[in-house]
Amino acid sequence: MAVSIRLRREGAKNHPYYKVVVADSRSPRDGKFIEIIGTYDPKKPGHNSTIHLDRAEYWISKGAQPSDTVRSLIKRTKKLATKTPAPTETITSAAAAPAEAG
Repeated sequence: MAVSIRLRREGAKNHPYYKVVVADSRSPRDGKFIEIIGTYDPKKPGHNSTIHLDRAEYWISKGAQPSDTVRSLIKRTKKLATKTPAPTETITSAAAAPAEAG
């Protein structure tokens, strides 16, 4: 069974919204799939996709072939993941001090 990682079209006419799915390459575009690993909204400006990189890497290691668009989305998501450090919480003195009953 040849497995591919590709886009599955959802949304209304002239308002496309895609889900990144792992599917048998013989199944139709919007047909049966194995797993949903992300989303892609081409109408949204800026960062418009979410992909579970661990699941994408798992399927690629098992021999799944990503489509050209999905390959570029994975590349962009990896770039953003390494570029953006993990958020750290800072506690201000006002937030750290308990509220006094007046």
